Amino acid sequence: MGHTTPNPIHQGPELDRPMGLPPRRGPIRRLLRWGGFACLLAIALVFGGFLRFADSVTTLRPPAEPKADAIVVLTGGYQRIDQAVELLQKGAGKRLLISGVHPTTTPAQIRKMTQGSADLFSCCVDIGYDAIDTIGNAEEASNWIHAKGYRSVLIVTNNYHMPRSLAELSYVDPDIEFIAYPVVNSDLKSSNWFTDPNAMRVMLAEYAKVLLAGARNITGFGRHTGLRSANASGQQ
Repeated sequence: MGHTTPNPIHQGPELDRPMGLPPRRGPIRRLLRWGGFACLLAIALVFGGFLRFADSVTTLRPPAEPKADAIVVLTGGYQRIDQAVELLQKGAGKRLLISGVHPTTTPAQIRKMTQGSADLFSCCVDIGYDAIDTIGNAEEASNWIHAKGYRSVLIVTNNYHMPRSLAELSYVDPDIEFIAYPVVNSDLKSSNWFTDPNAMRVMLAEYAKVLLAGARNITGFGRHTGLRSANASGQQ
């Protein structure tokens, strides 16, 4: 009676699997696969977020009858100060803060640029020289708002800059009512702005700043005061 000689060839686990079933994936392959899915999902979320951001910016319009306790304009963009002074003249607010003015710029220069009256600037316009960026605008505006006792404030800035401005202001002062009064950038008025390289560059850059601001406000990491006075005191 014969005997069966054991097969010296070791059959791996893949050969033991029933016919028709796909081979098992190793942990590295599974990790790479899920990593790829995560990257695709992140890209889709960022792209979808940009489309939503772009739509909110291009459709943002000022209120028909703007009214608040005061007005704050953030310097640095197209016709912002002119629009804010015009709102003050029309009685949309009791007082105006021009935030983020360069230290070498005088009130007389601003008045001449906007063609505002000397009486209006003397009684109702404050010049803020402390802010150096949007975070600083929020801090400077908050200090001014609380010093004056205001509860509602019109915020004047360019439409593409408005989402980040409101986010920073609400982070610093969540109890104040901030009312957006966007200055519409001429490059974004047409529906085909995305074909304009300059307009696209502005929108992409601002969207990236919005994402960074959101992450910074959630984590608190990398947040600074944005004020000249704080920087000066820190260097002493």
